[in-house]
Formats: sequence, structure tokens, C-alpha cells
Amino acid sequence: MSNLSNKVILTVATTGAWPQKSDTPNIPLQPEEIAEDILDCYNAGASVAHIHVRNDENKASMSFEKFEQTVKLVREKCDIVINLTTSGGIGLSDEVRIKPFYELKPEIASFDCGSMNWQHNTVFENSPSFLEKLGNAMQEVDVKPEIEIFDAGMVYNALYYLKKGVLQAPLHFQFVLGVPGGMAATVENLVYLKSLIPQDCTWGALGIGKMHLPVMYATMALGGHLRVGMEDNIFYAPKVLAESNRQFVERTNRIVAEMGKEIATPQETREILGLENWNVSGHTK
Repeated sequence: MSNLSNKVILTVATTGAWPQKSDTPNIPLQPEEIAEDILDCYNAGASVAHIHVRNDENKASMSFEKFEQTVKLVREKCDIVINLTTSGGIGLSDEVRIKPFYELKPEIASFDCGSMNWQHNTVFENSPSFLEKLGNAMQEVDVKPEIEIFDAGMVYNALYYLKKGVLQAPLHFQFVLGVPGGMAATVENLVYLKSLIPQDCTWGALGIGKMHLPVMYATMALGGHLRVGMEDNIFYAPKVLAESNRQFVERTNRIVAEMGKEIATPQETREILGLENWNVSGHTK
């Protein structure tokens, strides 16, 4: 293994479930444009692509066909690490949420470690029975969970599932701060969450909206990894829409370099996260 202590994993979340072309004309929504956007971000240095898809009406979706098409296009173009969401909609069956990663075998998939009142207007449900089914299914197909944390109780849920064997060490956490209904995007909250996780874990963090940059700087200072993209923030600066997801990636590259670090390549990312046995065909060696 190469020396990875100075490497920062950079995930790009190009699409998400909520922004529309009416919010920003620059967001990719259908498989061809998502794949082209991911390739553009890969060429700019992104390590991981966190993928959501939309239906034909550009609404949030867990359509297996859309995931299959998007993943195929991305794999044909580059070797970026693929991370599929399991939460691309509300009120979906367990099977619909699990099928994309179970069949397509990305390296990573999201594991949202608890339920919450999402944006004060609906329930984002991740029941105990679903989380057990989800964790066990990920182990069956050798997909690494990215444990998404929206408040502190979710960390304790993850530690419970680790003890129970639903999750396996070393864990990889993603702290998602600033979603209404979850923990606010503050440096103090980030420091607190980091203090709760085992020392052998890897982790990253992001701040939604205007707290994107403060959380990024704090994450780097604390030794974490980064996520950028229009899923989390459509503005490059106050009242200035981002021209592309690549623009976020390029800025992050400059910030990382200014702090004396480097963005991890996809292969270095696989080493950091313990994915060395994965290959781009989607099967373990």
C-alpha cells in the first residue's frame, strides 16, 4: 500500500433527489447527462461518484433501469469509485431501495442510519428491520456501506449494528450537516460527531448550502474526507449559481492543495476504504 496519509477522498454528488432545472439549468438529471457530468468531474480529479437518478419526469426515483443505464455509462468512461444511493425517494419498498446496489454491485452504497423528520415536512424512514436487511444485503454482495449520519443518535445506531454484525469494521461515516430536521451545519457539531466514532473508522463530512465551505475547511483540519456537488449546494457563491459540478471539484482541488494535501485517485480511494479487491467490472477479484 502506498503512503495515503496525505490523501483526501473527494466525492462528487452531482444530482441528488430535489433540485430541478427550474432551480438551476446546470444540474444533470438523466443518465446520459449524469454520466457525462461524472466523467467531467473525474477528469477534474474527483475520486467517487455518489449517484442518484430521476424518473422520466425528473422526479426523485429508485428506478433500477435508470441506475443500470447510468452505471453502465460511467463504467464505460472511467474507473471512478461508484457509490449508489439507497434513499432516492420517500415511501419506497425495501426491495426497490436494495435492488440497484444488489444487482449492479458498486463499491459503495449509502446506509442512512436512522429515521428523521426530513425538512420538517415528511418522514425519512429507515426502520430497524430495513437497516438490518440493508446491512446484511451489502455484506452478501461485498458493497461497503457509507454510513450517513444526520444527527448524533445515528452514530449510536451504527455502533449497535456493528456490535450485532449487521455492519463490519472498519466503518466509513459520512456526516451530513444542515438538513432541516437533522443537526445544524456547525463546526462544533462536526467536532462532536467525530468524537463519537471508533478510531479505526474513515469518515467524511459536508455542509448543506451556505455552510458548505466552513464545514469543508473544518473537515480537512480534522483529517476527514470531502463531498461536493449540486445534491448539497447549487450555489458557488452567495446568489451565484454554480456553472457545473466540475466547478466545485476544481475549487476543492485548489483548497486541498493550499492545505498541503492531495486528492486521492480512485485507486488510492480503494486502498483507503479497503476496496482493493474490487475491479471496474463490478466483481471482486
